[in-house]
Amino acid sequence: MQGHTNRVEFLSSVGEPPESGHHTRRSTNRIRTSAALPLDEFLFRRALVRDRLQADRFETTLRLVLVIPSGERAAPGHSAAIFAALSASGHDTDVYGWFEQEAVAGAIRWYRSGVEPAAGDQARVERELECRLGAAAREYRVCSYIYAPNAGSIAAPFREAVTEGADLRALHQGIKRALDIVGSSMLLLACSPVLLTIAALVKATSKGPVFFRQQRIGLHAKPFTMLKFRTMHADSRHDLHQQFVSQFIQGGIKSDAGSNAPVFKLVADPRITKIGHFLRRSSLDELPQFWNVLIGEMSLVGPRPPLPYEVKVYKGWHLRRILEAKPGITGLWQVTGRSRTTFDDMVRLDIRYAAAHSIWIDLKILLDTPRAVITGSGAR
Repeated sequence: MQGHTNRVEFLSSVGEPPESGHHTRRSTNRIRTSAALPLDEFLFRRALVRDRLQADRFETTLRLVLVIPSGERAAPGHSAAIFAALSASGHDTDVYGWFEQEAVAGAIRWYRSGVEPAAGDQARVERELECRLGAAAREYRVCSYIYAPNAGSIAAPFREAVTEGADLRALHQGIKRALDIVGSSMLLLACSPVLLTIAALVKATSKGPVFFRQQRIGLHAKPFTMLKFRTMHADSRHDLHQQFVSQFIQGGIKSDAGSNAPVFKLVADPRITKIGHFLRRSSLDELPQFWNVLIGEMSLVGPRPPLPYEVKVYKGWHLRRILEAKPGITGLWQVTGRSRTTFDDMVRLDIRYAAAHSIWIDLKILLDTPRAVITGSGAR
């Protein structure tokens, strides 16, 4: 009966984000839980995912408080006391549930944007646990995690808050990797005459190496070396691009040449060679990245891998694009807006893709990519 009640209450809620107050009030149609009726693991993680998305959209702050046992499970009879301690240390608008069923208890708490959560939150939970469990409170540790708009990183529990089973996710990843290996191998073989022709043109039209090797940030923020055909003059500085990207991410670049369409790529870049303009507009400069796909650093479909100096100016929620999906050669951004979209909208497309991670979506994007390349919509 308890699980049924929680599920009905959750599925009927369509709440809005907090508007005011230090510890914000939720509207009456949000999730209603109590220490006596905590959500099960599926519903609690689903609530955390949804609240995280709302925090991204409205740039509000979340705190996740977890009570973790020293063993694999909470001791029999301790569950009620643990949730009572969480409730006594928080507010009636908190959401309570199992982050790991019958093992790790948690509470989700909202805070107004720009207001830092109280530093003593974790200590209050520890005191309430000691009051209710006495010496047995030492069998538990309290961890507190912040999800804030301008945080420099995302805590593991917020990244792990997915409702899909680990086995199903592993199956999807296995199929995706098999598709990457087969697809990149076939494309490298089929495109070998084109690769050789482009290499000869790059070498003949400007001084410098054929390939451009650049450090990018991959899955889980791990750096790797990405390959491209060189489209710029040798020894070109990156100050101009770094300044442009920083301004664009922070909203300083609004439109292209007086139009109302925002752009992500630098227009009229003086560093680019004559053949480089063609290669970039046709996306042929990216063909060597099939090698990055083959060795597992990239995928055929996924978010574009950012440069290290881009990541330095990311907001906290922007980091999800490099934490939740392996970078790819093409993606939702490339087949929808390409360079004519805001940076935040581009990140939202990447996050939407990471949440779906369906092989059918990958195939659809791959089929739509040639059209986007041929039309050159938004490309530079």
